[in-house]
Amino acid sequence: MLSILIIVSPIFAIVATGYLAVRFKAFPETGGPALVSFVNNFATPCLLFRAMLSVDFSSAFNFRIITSFYSGAVCAFVAGIFLSRLIFKHRPGESVAAGFAAMFSNLVLLGIPIIQRAYGEDALQVTFTIIGFHAPILYTAGILSMELSRREGAPIASALRTAGKRAATNPLLIGISLGLLGNVFGINLIEPVDAFTRMMAQAVLPAALFGLGGALNDYRIRDSWTHAASMSALKLFLQPAIAWLIMVPIFRVDHDVARFAVVLAAMPTGINAYVFATSYKRSVDIAANTILITTAVSVLSISFWLYLMSL
Repeated sequence: MLSILIIVSPIFAIVATGYLAVRFKAFPETGGPALVSFVNNFATPCLLFRAMLSVDFSSAFNFRIITSFYSGAVCAFVAGIFLSRLIFKHRPGESVAAGFAAMFSNLVLLGIPIIQRAYGEDALQVTFTIIGFHAPILYTAGILSMELSRREGAPIASALRTAGKRAATNPLLIGISLGLLGNVFGINLIEPVDAFTRMMAQAVLPAALFGLGGALNDYRIRDSWTHAASMSALKLFLQPAIAWLIMVPIFRVDHDVARFAVVLAAMPTGINAYVFATSYKRSVDIAANTILITTAVSVLSISFWLYLMSL
């Protein structure tokens, strides 16, 4: 257990530093969200572009791992929607936004550094293949579900077009798509472009972790904490449990490879859940509180999954 704490403590120490820096006015309040915006819209697309450009899909892509990981995510999404509707009596659009918070993982800001420290560089190819599908699959599922839930009699084709436009203009998806195209056509970057994208990619981890900590100052536990706690339990425990159940007992994926995906599934809710909720003005408080709760609790929950996957 000590070795696991050694792995995760520097990562959460940077998050805590960002939080305290903003909390005690050593860093501007707008700095945290600004750093997260820089990471999500500029630095991370460069990171994913380079990852997709160089990844060897013949060895890293594993249909069983991808299927298992996203089955866990979709199950958490559906469970979150039904729980919100049946138990907390929220409207359909609000329930979709709450379920999205139970589904969308913080794979870039926390997933990459934790997997890298826990399992080394060899785990990153599998990690990047999972991340490559993350925004396209989950954003499309969330947007489509939201548009269908609030279309109020409008044609389904209109909802599908809106979902497609929102997914296609996502910066992460653009970086992934360009990298995949470069991979397929065997493009080699000229030195200035290579240096630019490499420098941007190197900025992701420290800026992301510090910015995430600073941005957490904007979130407060409000009256929706019971609802957010329920979404947090789905995110931190149900999602990785289903991913493991499908991946190992059913698909017989080797444990040493399956653990990468299971630990990724156990990551806390990503800030994009808050962005999703605010863009539709649905369950914003639940999304914010789920991010806050899962990020705080993940110090222990990720340690639990790392320990479990080491047995």
